[in-house]
Amino acid sequence: MNGEAILLWWDRIIAMTLKELKQLIRDPVLLLIIVYFFTADVYMAGSGINLNLRNASVMVIDNDHSAASRELMYRFRSPYFDFKGEISNKKEAEDLLDKGKILAVLDIPENFQSHLLQGQHVAVQFQVDTSNTVLGTLATGYATQITADFGQDFVSKRLGLNVEHLAVLPVIQNRQRVLYNPNQVDGWFMSISELLTVITMLSMMLPAAAAVREKERGTIEQLAVSPLSSLQILLPKVISMALVILLGVAVSLFLIIIPVFALPVKGSIGLFFMVTALYVFTASGIGLFIATISRSLAQVTMLVILLMMPILLLSGAWTPPEAMPQAMRWAMTVSPLYYFNEMSYAILLKGAGIKIIWDSLLGLAVLGGVFFNFGVWRFRRQFG
Repeated sequence: MNGEAILLWWDRIIAMTLKELKQLIRDPVLLLIIVYFFTADVYMAGSGINLNLRNASVMVIDNDHSAASRELMYRFRSPYFDFKGEISNKKEAEDLLDKGKILAVLDIPENFQSHLLQGQHVAVQFQVDTSNTVLGTLATGYATQITADFGQDFVSKRLGLNVEHLAVLPVIQNRQRVLYNPNQVDGWFMSISELLTVITMLSMMLPAAAAVREKERGTIEQLAVSPLSSLQILLPKVISMALVILLGVAVSLFLIIIPVFALPVKGSIGLFFMVTALYVFTASGIGLFIATISRSLAQVTMLVILLMMPILLLSGAWTPPEAMPQAMRWAMTVSPLYYFNEMSYAILLKGAGIKIIWDSLLGLAVLGGVFFNFGVWRFRRQFG
């Protein structure tokens, strides 16, 4: 290919890209949706979802009415628990749990204090509504810690040990060091996670919608018989939508995530945008495939929703790969969001560079080449 042919090729790409951008600008509803996803949606995900236990409603069945039982029940307090008072029997407790009015019930047995004073083991019952598994698991964990601390403190008092005595005893200290998010701010994880989800959805939907719009208007056949190749028809759709998505990512990062949630970006913003551009290219290949089997925007939307769920579940954002069955771990290797998640959190929160993320970058590049070429092949086969 000589110099003139190369210039002509790129001139056509630029002209088609500008055409796609103009068409997008003329669609105010779609522009409003894009702005919403990159601003309000990311903000609500970061500020409205809390993965920690806060003010979980708990009630107590106190069958002992002793000083020890009162001390234990009043340890279930804010910020983790919201003590709602006492109830008289198990039937009432089951009714409240069934109706979802409380999250848990602490059942303290009779002779609780006397058995403790005699050095006997005493079991207390903690009934939890685990219809919400996350809250139920958190409540159980906090309750276990509270009762363990109570038992240790009670034994110390019974033996007459004060702070000075405890200071000279041999003790194993559990000193935890939390890296990258020491205060465990949910907003950091949730806002980034939602941003990556938005990028995934729009990277598939926008190029597919642009291509299907040509079908609905009857202009796709005109493009197919023009001097443009299949690549020159489809690549501008990907480039134009990628530019829009990258602009949205910049708005989301610099106007929402960093200033509102005080996210300390440890790595290179430039590297993150480079990885994002590669990911948009990869996901756009899936969008182009969707466009070849869809006849309307409604079908595009339904197929994007259908594909989004397995992509999200296999991304590793909600379930670590180590906790998945072996078959699911193998399936994760074909989920582009898995590699994008790994690299995004590593860059933004850990300050990782290419030397650390090169394997994920390579995997994403391979998937991008496969998905995009498959989409172009499908288009060429359909309209070639």
